[in-house]
Amino acid sequence: MAFSPSFAPLVFLFLIVGCVARPLYPLPSKVAEGTRKPLQTSRPYNIAHRGSNGEIPEETATAYLRAIEEGADFIETDILSSKDGVLISFHDVTLDETTDIYQHKEFANRKRTYEVQGVNTTGFFTVDFTLKELKSLRVKQRYPFRDQQYNGKFTIITFEEYISIALDAPRVVGIYPEIKNPVFINEHVKWPGGKRFEDKFVETLKKYGYKGSYLSKEWLAQPAFIQSFAPTSLVYVSNLTDLPKIFLIDDVTIPTQDTNQSYWEITSDSYFDYIKQYVEGIGPWKDTVVPVKDNYLQTPTDLVARAHSHNLQVHPYTYRNENQFLHLNFNQDPYEEYEYWIHKIGVDGLFTDFTGSLHNYQEWTSFLSSNDSDSSASKLLHKIALMVAKFEKV
Repeated sequence: MAFSPSFAPLVFLFLIVGCVARPLYPLPSKVAEGTRKPLQTSRPYNIAHRGSNGEIPEETATAYLRAIEEGADFIETDILSSKDGVLISFHDVTLDETTDIYQHKEFANRKRTYEVQGVNTTGFFTVDFTLKELKSLRVKQRYPFRDQQYNGKFTIITFEEYISIALDAPRVVGIYPEIKNPVFINEHVKWPGGKRFEDKFVETLKKYGYKGSYLSKEWLAQPAFIQSFAPTSLVYVSNLTDLPKIFLIDDVTIPTQDTNQSYWEITSDSYFDYIKQYVEGIGPWKDTVVPVKDNYLQTPTDLVARAHSHNLQVHPYTYRNENQFLHLNFNQDPYEEYEYWIHKIGVDGLFTDFTGSLHNYQEWTSFLSSNDSDSSASKLLHKIALMVAKFEKV
């Protein structure tokens, strides 16, 4: 077979593209100690909400490993407690929705009804099970329209196991743990010496070397944000650690769980003036930042602008790829949603169930505004990819 003069350059281009294909960072076995790639701080943070839980059951080790592989800046988790006071990574105070608890007949008599945030809730609560018992359960996917093949394969992990995943990553990956339902946990779990849930939470972070204010040398070495919907918990832990904190904000109809303050109170300028003494930013539900009617976005509120005027970051939640969650303005395209929130609304971080999608969007668009030393390389690779794509269509 004869080769045309234009074929050799094309082969060279394919070789280059093959060499720069994923992974975008070295594999763990290839990373020398002390050479981990640092956390990026030049664009909005990619926060892996409960890990890459759009693909893998939430808050499992595999979901977090997948999120790291896909390029997450931070892996996010919710911290609760077992009956014997061990902190675990798990979202719901009950086990009903995301574990196989109903298949364990030995626990059938553990169902209880407790008040949670002012609502009587019935189910199997984590606070009624020891860590050993919780480890006997298996986690399943929350949503039936997501991949079910991993149901029953993974266990609940502890706070310490979650931290270890981040510390063992081949590059610097931050953690983003939530002090989850602290009022409920402090009512049902007691620690020696009168310690609170928040005390144990911070002790665990300190045990693994997490410290330092936002962007300090210590923080950049082991990045962490502490988040909570409970302002009193954030104020309390501010006296225990200088790690940056994020005040989570719920729907406009839901008051704070500890102070019973309304949405309008906690998003007022006077409250921002108060809370900024303790937190680095806010984490609002995105539909309160930009209201929605009939699945269409309405006029954006001034929440982001006002938060920024008080030197508060804004990390909205939650971004999901499925059509059930994408508003009609985005034409069933999650990249359009990211474009809107990053470039029009101007947020500083995004909680996403699909880490890979956000990472790909940011990688593919970063060459447009990159000023770092990799700018020329990014532009070249983008051009090469476009050229290859044309030949693939032939």
